[in-house]
Amino acid sequence: MNEEIMVVTKNLERIFEFGETEVHALDGVDLSIKKGEFAVVLGPSGAGKTTLLNMIGGIDRPTEGEVIVDSDVITEYSLDQLNSYRRNNVGWIFQFFNIVASLRAWENVGLALEFQGGFSKKQIKERSFELLKQVGLEGKENRFPSQLSGGEQQRVAIARALIKKPKIIVADEPTGNLDFVTGQSIAELMLNLNRQENTTFIIVSHDLNITQYADRVFHLRMGKIEHIEEQPHNSVPKKMQEE
Repeated sequence: MNEEIMVVTKNLERIFEFGETEVHALDGVDLSIKKGEFAVVLGPSGAGKTTLLNMIGGIDRPTEGEVIVDSDVITEYSLDQLNSYRRNNVGWIFQFFNIVASLRAWENVGLALEFQGGFSKKQIKERSFELLKQVGLEGKENRFPSQLSGGEQQRVAIARALIKKPKIIVADEPTGNLDFVTGQSIAELMLNLNRQENTTFIIVSHDLNITQYADRVFHLRMGKIEHIEEQPHNSVPKKMQEE
């Protein structure tokens, strides 16, 4: 595989069976995503976006086809290998944040390193504080989720995704639960981090507004890639703004 390519899917199919009915969530998806790319998969509800993300993230296996990440065919992994892949190589960002209400902001960020193992509590806390500063939450490290706005909670989730320095970050409707202005600030933050860290971002969304930040937009409909839109733009990170 080309050393500049991070993710490849080949003839990817995912069929769900409901009694005698088959639903083709993915129907022969072929795509490639470059290292350090900010890619958006755009499509309506039911297009197969989350299913595609689950395949790339190692949460689900395809009915047919391959997923290759950094030259490794992850669809051939054993269950233990997939667990290791998810733990060490993939950072997740979700629509509803998925942060733990009983933990402080920095503790939520540090959870990924605790699961990974090999780090002292001091190391985890220091790294968590560094990342919270990077995402614009300096001074709010000890707050609980209930003391943070929706946009701030998503910033915590982004810091958590970054802390283990994953090869790829996959984001499932990361602005879907936010108002327009807050969603825009989160999209700009993710682009800034993508440019600064050179981490590959793969975002699925039905929100047209987020496509303005993408290097490429993959238009997905009824389980198929309809077309790919190139969007070259200025790669200089915008100044990070706090809400």
